[in-house]
Amino acid sequence: MSDENKFDFSEEEIKKDAAVEQSKEAVKQDAKGLWASTKKFLTELLDFRDDTDRDATITAIKEDVPFKGATAWILVCSIMVASVGLNADSTAVVIGAMLISPLMGPILGIGMAIAINDIDTLRRSLVNLAIMIVLSLLTAFLFFYFFPLSEDNSELLGRVSPDIRDVLIAFFGGLALIIARTKKGTIASVIFGVAIATALMPPLCTAGYGLAKGNWSYFLGAMNLFTINTIFIALATFIVLKVLRFPMLKYANSVKRRRIARFAALVAVLVMIYPTITFLKVLKDTGLKNDYNSFIKEEVDNRALWFQEGIPNYEEKTIALYYNDEVPEAIIADLKNDIKKYEKIKDFKLEIKGNKNRSFDKIVDAYDRAIKDLDQKDLIISGLQKQVEDLEANITNLNKQIESENSSNTAISFTNLCRDAKVRFNDLEFFAYSKMLESKDFINIDTVTVANVRWKVALSDSIVIAKEKALQKWLQKELKVDTIVIRRN
Repeated sequence: MSDENKFDFSEEEIKKDAAVEQSKEAVKQDAKGLWASTKKFLTELLDFRDDTDRDATITAIKEDVPFKGATAWILVCSIMVASVGLNADSTAVVIGAMLISPLMGPILGIGMAIAINDIDTLRRSLVNLAIMIVLSLLTAFLFFYFFPLSEDNSELLGRVSPDIRDVLIAFFGGLALIIARTKKGTIASVIFGVAIATALMPPLCTAGYGLAKGNWSYFLGAMNLFTINTIFIALATFIVLKVLRFPMLKYANSVKRRRIARFAALVAVLVMIYPTITFLKVLKDTGLKNDYNSFIKEEVDNRALWFQEGIPNYEEKTIALYYNDEVPEAIIADLKNDIKKYEKIKDFKLEIKGNKNRSFDKIVDAYDRAIKDLDQKDLIISGLQKQVEDLEANITNLNKQIESENSSNTAISFTNLCRDAKVRFNDLEFFAYSKMLESKDFINIDTVTVANVRWKVALSDSIVIAKEKALQKWLQKELKVDTIVIRRN
């Protein structure tokens, strides 16, 4: 190859390399442009700082703090409507009451006062909130005390014990409300929607119901839920105003300003201790309930036993399982091993309680009573029943003949043995026994009692083995033999 051809080849490679570099640079530029466009889009979509009217927001919140005149009567009427809705178990009526409730004003005032260091607004908000709470409780108390129709229902019971969902609803509802209030203009629909979601009024009505009925657990549970909602709405207000950098209130005396700021910070910390502890407890309880429900569904309900109910005790770490069947030891061991798979309840103690007093005779008696009732109403059924009784008598006679031919005088009745076996082991589908001659050394001959059985297909091998051991011991006692062999048919 000539030097000229070599030079031409190298020049082509250089051009290719240059083209590749240009392509890479173009891809980089496109990626930067895409990222910049995406960032700009997300900023325009989510950033609400430019659409905030700080002065109007502070003024509007302060105007909603006072509680007197028409506001007081609106609260009384809304509490009365909510109480009627809870009493009638009507969600629609409860929602209607929340739409007209003025409870939001002081709560937003508390969050804003702590955020901008306004001690006067904080004091007025706390006083007005306390007055609103007392007036609401008094109204609800009077309604449920004098109204003749009042009983527990789902709307009332749903407000006596907070869970993790109540905390989330209160916090994110408070975020939506304060964001709506900081926006230029008014978004009434959002505010009303938050009033529905955070549900401040139903807990107060439920607390009034607890006072009227003397049920302190209802009262304390409902007030606990109301307190959590109130604190988390105020917390959401505080966070949003801090993110939006609302200006701190200025005081002429710098010492007073620092003292007020420290006081506001201390109040905020003290107020957050209780809901934080409650949140952690609720989170723990939710995890325990989820693991318990999964354990019952996956490990308990799918077994071939008559399971009645389970009663968990989360304080003492015990779970009581009640069965309307005798529970074999093999199943008890399986359940105790299975519960270890669930992280939250793996240390719980299982208390398995079966029913050993199920009586076959009671079932037969109930069947006979039902047949007699039908006989009295229908002559045709009566005639059929007579034929059945005749057939049963014939079968009984034949069984006695067979037993008299094949049994010694000391042998027990196979009919009674078969019936008792079915009563004690209701999973049996086939049962038979006989005596068999055998020789192990082909010289000496022994007589061995052999029982042939067949169990329900749904039973696991571990359960079948346990049942066969119990059957073997029972037959040895009933037949008065030292050895009996169980064989599956």
